This record gives sequence, structure tokens and C-alpha cells, in this order.
Amino acid sequence: MELSHIIWLALIQGLTEFLPVSSSAHLILVPSLLQWPDQGLAFDVAVHLGTLLAVVAFFRRDIVTLFLAWIGSMKPGNMTPEGRLAWGIILGTIPAGLVGLAFKDVIEVHLRSPLVIAATTIIFGLLLWYADKRSRLERDEYTLSWKDFLIIGGAQAMALVPGTSRSGITITAGLLLGLTREASARYSFLLSIPIIVVSGLGVTKDLVTSPLPVEWGTLLIGTVIAAISAFICIHYFLAFINKMGMTPFVIYRLLLGVLLLWVFL
Repeated sequence: MELSHIIWLALIQGLTEFLPVSSSAHLILVPSLLQWPDQGLAFDVAVHLGTLLAVVAFFRRDIVTLFLAWIGSMKPGNMTPEGRLAWGIILGTIPAGLVGLAFKDVIEVHLRSPLVIAATTIIFGLLLWYADKRSRLERDEYTLSWKDFLIIGGAQAMALVPGTSRSGITITAGLLLGLTREASARYSFLLSIPIIVVSGLGVTKDLVTSPLPVEWGTLLIGTVIAAISAFICIHYFLAFINKMGMTPFVIYRLLLGVLLLWVFL
């Protein structure tokens, strides 16, 4: 890979993983539109590791609190809001894991086309707009019920279809359940940790068994750039989300979807 390709793709992954615009769609589409060679499985793993490092670093205090509360919740009668949220993150990960195991090959073969991405980009962008306008914006993530965790987890499973956006569909579900924009985003980001770990382990297994050589320097550069850009993205997204709402991202998704239809139809 050329250095410019490494930098741009790592930046794209870092900036779009946690924005409601679909990072996987951008990693598929940018090389296709610019006629770059495919970045390969190893690079995708590296930049996803970068975004994982970013979200863990940003929420490090929350993660420690939730982990300790989760351990404590195993004692009868010791369930706190933090402990329940920790269990909710685990519960919300299960639907995507099951769907991924059952339909991974179908998704990889049949649903990675630019036209599918265009359709999902537009449709789920409009759904995000509807949720943002309709939401009561009055709950935080600690008020989520077990049913709510499963609903958001089911929404996350839909993000296995490229163009849907994992953060976009989980934030949408959170808004429809009455969460504030910041609470929806925070839970979405925390929910991303186990799913990135699980999917990363699966792809790493494929990588280890691959006969192709690994360019470790390329992977290190991609990981670092993705981590830094993702950390900055999370910080500013959470800082300004209540003021700017979801409309800018909806407009971006609609424009991107129309562009894809125009280019590939």
C-alpha cells in the first residue's frame, strides 16, 4: 500500500467508526471509487484495532466502574445501575454475534455491493432523522431495561449489512427508546467494544491461516492513525451532539447514497 492510501483509509476508519455514517461502507467504497488496490484483510483488522484502542482509552474510567459493578452484581441482591448496564452491554452483543455466525458468508458474498450500500445509507439515514425528531430525549443509559438492551442489540445485528452503520442504527434505536442523544451515543460506543473484539478475533483467525505475507509497518501506521482520529472523533461528537443533532449526518448519508446511485447505476 502507498503511504497516502494508508493514511487516508486509517483516517476514514477512525472518523467514521463512531459517526452514524458506516465505516465499513467507506472502507469498501473509497478504494473502489478511487481505483485503489484493495487494502486487504490485515489492514482492516489493524484499523479496527485502532478504533478499539480509542474507545477503550476514552471510556477507561467507565469501563473500570462497569467491570467492578459487573463483578459485584454476581452476589445476590447487589445489582446496581452500573452492574445492570454492564450486563446490558453483554446482552446487547449476543444478537449480532448470532446473526454474524449464521449469515456471515451470505453477507460477504451478496450484500457488499455499492447499490446495497447506497440503499442502506439512504434508508437508515432517513430512519435516523425520524428517530432524532421523534425522540423524547429524556432518559440516560442507566435507565435501559433488559428489553431495551435486546432491542438495541437487535438493531446492532442489522449493521452487519454494509452501509447500515453500527453506531447509526444503535443510536437510532436508543433515540426511539427515549434516550438523549448523548446517552444513545455513549451506550452505542460502549456496546461497540465487545463486538469489535469478537469480530476482530474472527478476522484475525482468518488472517493467521492466510498464506499471504504481513506488512507490519503498514499495519502499525494504520492502527496508530485510526486510534488517534477515532479518539478525537469520539470527544467532539459527544461534546457537540446535543447542539447539532443528527441532521448533518442524515444530510451526508442522503448525499452519499445519491452519489453512489449516480455512479453505479
